[in-house]
Amino acid sequence: MDRTYLDWPFFDPAHRRLADEVDAWAAHALDDIAHADTGAQGRATVDAACRTIVARLGSAGITRHAVPAAHGGASAVLDSRSLCVIREHLAYHDGLADFAFAMQGLGSGVISLAGSDELKRRWLPKVARGEAIAAFALSEPDAGSDVGAMTTRARRDGDSFVIDGAKTWISNGGIADFYVVFLRTDPESRGAKGISALLVEADSPGLAIAERIDVIAPHPLATLRFDACRVPATHLLGEEGQGFKLAMGNLDIFRSSVAAAALGFARRAMDEAVARAKSRPMFGAKLADLQLTQAAIGDMATMIDAAALLTYRAAWLRDRSPTSTGQRTTREAAMAKMTATENAQAVIDRAVQLFGGLGVTSGVMVERLYREIRALRIYEGATEVQKVIIARETLK
Repeated sequence: MDRTYLDWPFFDPAHRRLADEVDAWAAHALDDIAHADTGAQGRATVDAACRTIVARLGSAGITRHAVPAAHGGASAVLDSRSLCVIREHLAYHDGLADFAFAMQGLGSGVISLAGSDELKRRWLPKVARGEAIAAFALSEPDAGSDVGAMTTRARRDGDSFVIDGAKTWISNGGIADFYVVFLRTDPESRGAKGISALLVEADSPGLAIAERIDVIAPHPLATLRFDACRVPATHLLGEEGQGFKLAMGNLDIFRSSVAAAALGFARRAMDEAVARAKSRPMFGAKLADLQLTQAAIGDMATMIDAAALLTYRAAWLRDRSPTSTGQRTTREAAMAKMTATENAQAVIDRAVQLFGGLGVTSGVMVERLYREIRALRIYEGATEVQKVIIARETLK
């Protein structure tokens, strides 16, 4: 992996040391992780793999970077550059490891931002040690890109909230120990208003896994059903009606890390393609000697660097602020996420093309990368949504 980008002025020495540590760890700690197909047996294998990876990430101290230092984390506030460096290096080695780490941060981020002291003490140290698996439940069957269309509701009943509704496309669904759930606490509200966030423990009565979802790059994914699910009012995160703001603030922190994961996939595809081109005989020479191959590699290298510059600019800008929430980088994070995921898709597609028939053979690295990258152009805001965000922020 070309890591000369770590010499850019976006990084401190600590980030370079972290990159070395994560790369060295991932190079040997994930060798025995199974990559299963879809179906019930495949889901069981992936579930077990995710639990194992989270535990190993915790033992290695890597998940500490997903939690503030006051509760067992690595730094006083979440450091976006560290999150990006970790995700890029994990994604380069193993997409499931990147997923497992990312969800520890995204799933617990709202607790870090707005949880009560009691909730922070109870859950964040376990997340940091890899002893509890976190999940972020925002999307619904008819409310994905349009969060304001959500219909899951929670009504106040004494010292509890009672939840009814459904959430879908929930990462870590079925294996999480707790879910940060976004829902309407004001029945008269419309759009983004009246949305709140609640921490719901996985064993809460009335919470069920309605369906496990199989996707082309297997990950734990599920639809959650809430049927009169009673949750203590003390599990409210922040204030009632502030859930949308919390969700967007949490995504602001982690959206640039999605771009970093895409970079990791793209860099691995680039390395695989270059090695293949140098070794593959073609028309009396090597594939790498053909000008069309060289043109493709030139495009791939440029797309990777362009995406990296946007990704680490967004992370660096957010880290410049000393506040717990960091500088708002909505526009910059959206640019990074859009560009890195779209560019990575193009880089990986060209890598598959350079591999020829081998590139679409199940289990070959570039084939795995081809399946891994596709979801990144959708989750945490599809490319089309990022364009709207960028336009709105620019027009302001």
